[in-house]
Amino acid sequence: MLTTEDFTKLPLQMWEKVLSKVKKAVVFMDDKCAEVLHWSGGAATLLEAGARNVKQFSSFEACGVNEPKAVFVVSTLLKGRTVDIIKDIISFSRFQYCVVFTTVAHSVHLLANNVTGEMEGNPVFEQFEEKLCEWMGNMNYTAEVMHAPVVFAPVSQRLIITPTFAHLFPLLSPDLDTINAKRPEKKRFVSPNDLDMPSLPAELQIEVKSLVSALNAMFDATGTKEESFAVGPMSRIIAGELANHPQARNRRKTAPNKASIIFMDRTMDLTGAVGHHGDNLVEKILTVLKPLPGHVTDVQVDMLELTSLQRTPYSQNTLAPGCLAQTQPSAAGSLWEAMLTSKHKEGLMEVRRHLVEAASKEKLPIKMSMGRLTPEELCSYVKLFQSSWGALESHSGVLQLGLATAQALRHPSLSRWDACLAFERLLLQALGDSDFPAVLRQLLPLMKPRVGEDSSSLGSRLGEDECGPDELILLLVYLYSLADEAQCTERDTEDKLERDLIGALTLLITRETELSPLLLKLTGCATPEDLTTERAHSAMEKMFETLRGLSHARDHLKQLRSVYTASDGVHQATYRPFLRQILEEVFHPDRHECPDIEHMSGGLTDLLKTGFSMFMKVSRPHPSDNPLLFLFLVGGVTPSELRLIKETINTHKPGTQVLVLSTRLLRPTDIPELLFTTQRLVPDIGV
Repeated sequence: MLTTEDFTKLPLQMWEKVLSKVKKAVVFMDDKCAEVLHWSGGAATLLEAGARNVKQFSSFEACGVNEPKAVFVVSTLLKGRTVDIIKDIISFSRFQYCVVFTTVAHSVHLLANNVTGEMEGNPVFEQFEEKLCEWMGNMNYTAEVMHAPVVFAPVSQRLIITPTFAHLFPLLSPDLDTINAKRPEKKRFVSPNDLDMPSLPAELQIEVKSLVSALNAMFDATGTKEESFAVGPMSRIIAGELANHPQARNRRKTAPNKASIIFMDRTMDLTGAVGHHGDNLVEKILTVLKPLPGHVTDVQVDMLELTSLQRTPYSQNTLAPGCLAQTQPSAAGSLWEAMLTSKHKEGLMEVRRHLVEAASKEKLPIKMSMGRLTPEELCSYVKLFQSSWGALESHSGVLQLGLATAQALRHPSLSRWDACLAFERLLLQALGDSDFPAVLRQLLPLMKPRVGEDSSSLGSRLGEDECGPDELILLLVYLYSLADEAQCTERDTEDKLERDLIGALTLLITRETELSPLLLKLTGCATPEDLTTERAHSAMEKMFETLRGLSHARDHLKQLRSVYTASDGVHQATYRPFLRQILEEVFHPDRHECPDIEHMSGGLTDLLKTGFSMFMKVSRPHPSDNPLLFLFLVGGVTPSELRLIKETINTHKPGTQVLVLSTRLLRPTDIPELLFTTQRLVPDIGV
């Protein structure tokens, strides 16, 4: 029987096809593939397989005369910008042998070239091989083009992410305007739940089909027959595509292993994604430390304290940063697992324990303190390894995680975490007693500049334990995801208050001397100097339009429409995570059918069962039927939700094999970017 461990080992096995071709080659890799490899052993894996060098996939890179072989690994279609970059690199080099790997299947290339139906061989790849030989200047040189589904990154034993699809996000009702603009009036969609695959823009269809192809490759490699279920409009489209994938149908006839996979839209519950109630150490580390360049998930860990270098304005560029990724079974790997799925305090204790054990093993003079664990204490343990390069190398993983923890704990912006948590709790209590405009109105005082401060001091907000523009936007997402839980009100009242909020936020943003990365993306400005009142106001209007769509994300659900329990006078109002409700339904002892967890039919037998069930009792597939359950969160999952999944499984069905798949590992600040600045309808597919 397959286990989750078999699937977390699979991503590295998928790289073997690439590794078999890299001997004596210079490898050019785009950022998305590089991030996937980062969690599967990193560049060292390529070098150990015989690669001579690893370079960025860029038109500004090339190779010398003594480097005749190149391997390209890309996450995009072999069209447009991707082709231009490959041609540029080859033109400025002297290659005699080129291999190109793309994570996009040949069937998707056919779709992108408007070719319908099956074709013998791989004509798109074969034509591209001829182009490679032309660019190398000799048709007798060797060129190979092939598909390698290297899109899965094993972040932990419980989580696999797909950085290639990090910006794939469920659609909301405002997105219908763009889709409906090209449709006859009588055929326009009213709700995102009405959407189907052919109605999506071509770029989004390609993105979805690429993801489905990768999932099919994963199940094919493990001989798995999957039952697909969906919660949410985008998930229904993805699950339907997987259920009806031509190759998947053939695989299911002979596959010896069985599994269930539940796709769930992130928009079903954004309160859990932007909230600060998670009590998880990794969530805080991801939020406050800078991301690694070109990466969506991992962060930069300052390694200066492991050296004797002096801290100067230039020292940060002198030393390569550390990171969180732990790809080898080791003490660091078990520490990372504990940090990822434990409460904040438990995670801290594990960090201290591993540092102390590492120091004791190396016979370093460690001094323990009995009080509260501080960042300074963690750094004092780390500094013991400065003088012993052997010890430093042996325990580098634990040291990186220890430094990441210390740097997050003493980060100045972490103080605002508790301030946001306090506001969220106040708003949660007010939600059951008031109408939605009354709850929103409580945010207005937070948006007004403080008395007696001038515009030059507003940029210093980032160092204070109060809510700046970014935190206010998070609070708005938090509230609008709960909007249906409030008492009903007149739309006119809500519209007027929203106009007040738009005006207040516009004023606040335009008076900021420094704009955060989120605000720069939200307003479309390259620098704060480019920001005008008109641009800020327009950005806020678009943001509130999306928020209104978010407030109706669960409208189509029949049973699980609420993520809120109002106060009863004895107990406080509480947030009920949607993910926990889904798992409770799946593992309910009575195995009753939840109407909101939709089974996606994949063949004639399933369709007949669905038809017969209208007038007689027919046993339909249930997510708990199979020994292995996948949860695929379309739009991302947070570290605190990984802990929630672990705890819910242990409570309701201990020992169940559950593996989380997701497009990305989320920090709270990712959600506004995905909601308001990402081109959900037209993802970047490299064309």
